[in-house]
Amino acid sequence: MGRHMASALAMAAPIISLEDILLRQGDGILFENLSLFIGAKDRLALIGRNGAGKTTLLRLIAGTLEPDRGRRSVQPGSKVVLLPQDPPVAGFETLADFALAGDDAPPRHAVESIATQLGLDLSTRAATASGGERRRASLARALAQEPDLLLLDEPTNHLDLEAIDWLESWLNRFNGAFLVISHDRTFLTRLTKACLWLDRGEMRRQEVGFGGFEAWTEAVYAEEARQTEKLDTKIAQELHWLQRGVTARRRRNQGRLERLHLMRAERRSMLGVQGTAKLAVASDDSKSKMVIEAESISKSYEGREILKDFSIRIQRGDRIGIVGPNGAGKTTLLKLLTGEIEPDTGQVKRAKTLTGITIDQQRKLMDPNKRVRDVLADGGDWITVRGVKKHVQGYLKEFLFPPGVTDAKIGTFSGGERSRLLLAREFARESNLLVLDEPTNDLDLETLDLLQEVIADYEGTVLIVSHDRDFLDRTTTMTIGLDGSGRADIVAGGFRELEALREARTAARRPAQNKAAVPSPAERPRDGAQKKLSFKDQHDFEKLPGKMAELEAAIAEREAKLANPDLYTKDPKAFDRLTGEAAKLRDELAATEERWLEVAEKAEALG
Repeated sequence: MGRHMASALAMAAPIISLEDILLRQGDGILFENLSLFIGAKDRLALIGRNGAGKTTLLRLIAGTLEPDRGRRSVQPGSKVVLLPQDPPVAGFETLADFALAGDDAPPRHAVESIATQLGLDLSTRAATASGGERRRASLARALAQEPDLLLLDEPTNHLDLEAIDWLESWLNRFNGAFLVISHDRTFLTRLTKACLWLDRGEMRRQEVGFGGFEAWTEAVYAEEARQTEKLDTKIAQELHWLQRGVTARRRRNQGRLERLHLMRAERRSMLGVQGTAKLAVASDDSKSKMVIEAESISKSYEGREILKDFSIRIQRGDRIGIVGPNGAGKTTLLKLLTGEIEPDTGQVKRAKTLTGITIDQQRKLMDPNKRVRDVLADGGDWITVRGVKKHVQGYLKEFLFPPGVTDAKIGTFSGGERSRLLLAREFARESNLLVLDEPTNDLDLETLDLLQEVIADYEGTVLIVSHDRDFLDRTTTMTIGLDGSGRADIVAGGFRELEALREARTAARRPAQNKAAVPSPAERPRDGAQKKLSFKDQHDFEKLPGKMAELEAAIAEREAKLANPDLYTKDPKAFDRLTGEAAKLRDELAATEERWLEVAEKAEALG
């Protein structure tokens, strides 16, 4: 009842409405009988596979594209602003010229204020601006227009974590409505209150944030599967093969996540408690598995220190994430580790048998006139996948392509579909080192699931540069955090563990900054130096690891129940309760980890 009331309220006085929309695409129909209402306070996630028409729908809502049939209505006086995926900066001298162009140009002072907060120099030449700079300029232009409805198409693409955090904070304070397309699960989970699911030309809406999206779709797929079982036709089977595959993959991924946690635990035992760059001395067994070993390497450019006294040992099977602000040296570190460039000081040793492949933005180089079979199998029907011969059509199915696309032209594919095809081609090659530079751009959520699965099953070592926090949490065994000063932190785990380490370090410094200049007699050690941990610190140091294990088990128990695809539809109250409990437990776990890291740092300092 609550969800129906919320939906009715959202539709009572919509900012914008689309009614009975028909839109043809080529010889087919992309949308038919599509209706949509967006209310004044809606915070919507628009979700769908690549090629489903998400960006096209945003253009229809913005009014930059006319439907073949149907009506678009906007509440008088309302302003609708679209943040496009590719900012149209071509033809402008500077980013300021772009941000302040047109009849709908926002006030200069507002643009300059937002640009300053985003760390953007508006005098940057548009022709030479990086992807991140163009994205920031587009954000400054869009946000400064004070829209009633903000349409965001992949807003986190090319942004570093600092800029993403800023945008999240801005949207949390925003008084209007927004509709966002994004592959960033963390971004969507933190911000959205309802989901629009674009699937096979049909629009579904559910008054649940992205955190409940998978449970909702699982319930829909389960019901469709039950209906399909009654229809013994080839057409029905082909229509639903993808949905059943998605469900099966998500269940298999639970097992992969368990293995990932075990790998992280093993790596954690080899790292110092502070997450410093040096690993503990490797055993004979681990030495035999060594792939890359960096010893006290440093690198500077034009007098600026990019990396200072950095050491790491990377073993066979490790999944290493690299994060940091734009310009912090992520790509430089990647090139140092793979041997593309040499360090100024120190040395990097690599296994003699190392054979790597790099996947970045090569999809842009694929000839649009070539067919899929040309890209994968030189025009044939068979492809050798890491030594195993497979039929092209069967192999494409593993990468979420429907039957019958082997002769399709690359030019007809969306950016995300080209990325998926590139993954299929590169993962077929023999290799033992995989380098991924911002691999999540332009991928839909289902393709991200697939990429996580492929990485988990990859037998070699993986190096990943990414700003996608959820992706790192789901794939990496260790994460390297660069801050731009030459310093590097290393933790066993993903972005969440890196964030916990840094928050614990900040929290540990804060009490010291707030202490009086002269300590009280009770605080002052007798010989001027603390000899051991306090009773409370010692107690927490010994007991908190057990508590963390208990909290992790409690979280896993609730997540296992939430994974039941029938729970959301059969018992929504239980679903909401378990979701709330899991969130509360995660917060408690994060606080406990921070406290343990704090006392662990003290213990390490005391030897």
